[in-house]
Amino acid sequence: MNQWLDDRLHISRLNDKFLRKAFPVHHSFFLGEITLFSLIILILTGILLALSYEPSNSMVVNSFDPGTADAPNLVPAAYHSALKINAAPFGDMLRRIHHWTANIMVAASVIHMMRIYFTGAFKKPREINWWIGMLLLIFAALTAVTGYVLPYDNYAYNTLKVIYSIAASIPWVGEWVAQAAFAGKFPGDGVIPRVYGYHIMLLPGILLALTAAHMLIMIKQKHTQPQYAKRIAYKKIVGVPLMTQQTPIMLMLTLLFAGIIVLFSAFIPVHPVEYFGPPSTTPIDNIKPDWYLLWVFGVLAIIPGFEFNFLGGNINSEFVGAILLPTLTLGAMFAVPMLDRSRENLYYAENPTNHPVRLGIGVAFMMLLAVWSVAGYKPELISAGILTTENANTVLWIATFLVPALSYFFVQAVVRGIRALRESDARDRANFQAADD
Repeated sequence: MNQWLDDRLHISRLNDKFLRKAFPVHHSFFLGEITLFSLIILILTGILLALSYEPSNSMVVNSFDPGTADAPNLVPAAYHSALKINAAPFGDMLRRIHHWTANIMVAASVIHMMRIYFTGAFKKPREINWWIGMLLLIFAALTAVTGYVLPYDNYAYNTLKVIYSIAASIPWVGEWVAQAAFAGKFPGDGVIPRVYGYHIMLLPGILLALTAAHMLIMIKQKHTQPQYAKRIAYKKIVGVPLMTQQTPIMLMLTLLFAGIIVLFSAFIPVHPVEYFGPPSTTPIDNIKPDWYLLWVFGVLAIIPGFEFNFLGGNINSEFVGAILLPTLTLGAMFAVPMLDRSRENLYYAENPTNHPVRLGIGVAFMMLLAVWSVAGYKPELISAGILTTENANTVLWIATFLVPALSYFFVQAVVRGIRALRESDARDRANFQAADD
C-alpha cells in the first residue's frame, strides 16, 4: 500500500522535504506554535458557537422574560441567541474558551513579534515574513473586535457606535466608508449580518491564507538558528526532525495549552451579556476596548479636541487620534526591515545586548504604547485622585515623551554595564590562563 501511494503521490518526497524538517530546540520558538494552536481552537469553538448564533437585528420575544401579550419584551435576535448560548449546557464555557483563546492568540503574536525584533530575525532574507506577521497581528485584532460586538448587547451596541463614528471621521470619504463597511447608516438592519460575515468568513479566510504563506516561507527559508547552533555546526541546520521528535513535543504543548485555556475559562468569566441588556439609547460610561487596542483609546482620551476644513474634507481629533496616529505607529513597525543596512543573510539569532540602539528603541516603543494604554484609564485616574481634570492631559502628554526617552537611556546604561561585566570576565579568564601557563 505504501509503495502504491508513493508511486502516485510521491509521499517519500514529502517526507524528505517537509516531515524531516529540522526545528530549532529553544523555548521561544513555541510562541509561533501557540499562536497557531490558538487559531485552531478559535475555529473549532467558533463553528460550535455559530450553530446556535442568529446573526440578525430582527426583534424577537425574549423567551427568558417574555413580558405580556399586550406588551411583549422584544429584543434583537442576535442578543437573544447570545442569551440562549449562555443558558445552554457548557454554552457559557464555550464562549469563555473562545474569548480567552482570542486574547491569548493576540498576546502570543505580540510576544512572538517582540522576539523576532529583538533578535534581529526580521533581517534579510526574512523581511517578507515580518510583514506577513504584522498583517497577521492586525487581522487577528480586527477579528477579535468583530467578535466582540456580535452578542449585540448594550455594551456591544455602544462599541459599534464608536467604531462607526471613527470610520465616518475619515476626511472626504468617511461617511461612504462607514456605510459601506456597516451596511448603511448605523444602526441599520444589516449591521449584524455584515459584521458576522466579516467575523466568520472574510477575516478567518485572510488569517488562514496569511498563516499558510507565513509557514511556507518559513519552511523555505528555515528558522533563524539559536546562538548555540553556531558552536555545534556553523551554517548548518541544527534541530530535531518534525515528524519523529517535534510533532510529539507539539502535541504535548497543544494538550497543555488546551488544559490551561479550559482551566482559565472555568474561573474567569467573560463579557456579561445579561448585565448590560439589549441595545438601547442609554450610554455606557467609560467604554473601553480590549487591552490590545487600549493604546488607541488612550490617544483619543488625551488628544485635544479640534476640527478644521481642508480642501473640502473635515479633519478632526477623532480621525487623528484613532486613525492617523495608529497608522503611523503601525507604519513604523512595518518599516523596521527597511531600516536595516546589512547585506548578508542572517543565519543566527542576535544577542539583543549586542545591538543596544535597536534594543533601546524597541523598549522605548513598548513604553510609549504602555503610557498610551494607561491614558485609556484617564477617567479612573481622575476619580481616584491620582490626576485632576485640569492636569490629566498635560501629565499624560509629558509622560508620552518622557517615559520612552528615559527608557531608552536606561537600556543604554544597562547594556554598558553588561558589556563591562563581559569584558571583566574576559580579562579574568585571560589572566587565569596566563597564570596557568
